[in-house]
Amino acid sequence: MIRWSASRIGRAFSALRHRNYRLMWIGTMVSNTGDWMDQVALNWLVVATTGSPFHLALVNLCRGLPILLFVLVGGAMADRLPRRRLMMLTQSAAMAMAAFLAVMVLWGGAPIWAILTVATGRGIFTAFNMPARHSLISELVPRSDLPNAIALHSMTVNLTKILGPALAGVIIGTLGTGFCFALNAASFVVVIGSLQAMRFPPDPQRSPSPSLRKSIVEGMAYVRGERTVLLLVLIALVPTFFGQPYLSILTLFAHDVFRIGPEGLGLLTAFAAGGSVAGALMLASLPRVAASGRWMTIFLIGFGAVLVVFAANPFLVVAPVLLLAAGAFQIAYNAANNTILQMRVPDHIRGRVISILMLNRGLVQLGTAATAGAAGLIGARWAMAVNGLIILSMGALVLLRERRIVELNGGEEPAETVPAADAPGSK
Repeated sequence: MIRWSASRIGRAFSALRHRNYRLMWIGTMVSNTGDWMDQVALNWLVVATTGSPFHLALVNLCRGLPILLFVLVGGAMADRLPRRRLMMLTQSAAMAMAAFLAVMVLWGGAPIWAILTVATGRGIFTAFNMPARHSLISELVPRSDLPNAIALHSMTVNLTKILGPALAGVIIGTLGTGFCFALNAASFVVVIGSLQAMRFPPDPQRSPSPSLRKSIVEGMAYVRGERTVLLLVLIALVPTFFGQPYLSILTLFAHDVFRIGPEGLGLLTAFAAGGSVAGALMLASLPRVAASGRWMTIFLIGFGAVLVVFAANPFLVVAPVLLLAAGAFQIAYNAANNTILQMRVPDHIRGRVISILMLNRGLVQLGTAATAGAAGLIGARWAMAVNGLIILSMGALVLLRERRIVELNGGEEPAETVPAADAPGSK
């Protein structure tokens, strides 16, 4: 059992000592909360305006499909341009679209074509912003604090999944959806200001490929040629397809299995999100664990095992505890995987490798559709159990057969070492 002494709590937040990272962390907290408020409000606006599940599906497709189409291009751009500058451009464009939607809703309502246009634009900007944001982390802290920085970032992302929807529900009920969009637009001011306030040494000279196409091909060739990196990418993507949909399938458990209604569904989802926050905080306090291939594999096995147990569990009172564990294992393996990759991949190609990981945003939607279809044929319990067994089996195979993954400990030097912009001695 982990004892939360003062020194351990200090280690859990050690990356916040670095000014640049602290600024990004604050901006991410505010902006992601606004994004989740916006997503809930947008879905509610579509249903309230059209009453059509088809339009709801179409809006979410417009948000998700551009990520699949453009995220590899976004990764190439993150390796060709200064990442902070690229983030400021994408965040400014996203703020303009949020403000446009807020004005339309507050001054009379937004037609469905405008909502679809905004959703598509956000998907495109997200595809360029995500690789830049994730790969920028390694420039903000020294290498020794990178595991903690990534774990804290994961904790922030999952904490905002709780804060954003909760705030959206209150604001929609009291002020209306337009104010959610307006507050989301205002949240971008914080993240843009935090990026502007960062202090960096002069931008290093970059040697971009002659074309974006060649740059993308180079990134994919690097992943394919480095077996360890390829395995780490597969360990990130395959469990995303089979595991992450469990959050959406909870709707079926709440409605058909436990029969607890929407309030019960909200409680189950909150426990899963709370487990994610706890798992990320635990990993932030244990940097050696966060950079360990063995522990990453154990967390992966634990995630699959908990899903199987949850699928077979007949007792409602046990379900929240299992979801707490599922959220903790899922975020722990994910953050450890991200940490090991970032510590291993050289800076000049990091954006492109991370952009391949960002394909998981689209895989979640595809996996949810596949799992929901399976649930319609064999039931929600069996669908989740099969997904959990696939993840469990994959983790066991890695543990037994891929020693190069299990023996990773974060101590290996990447192909090149990049000094952190906010490390001691830098300006």
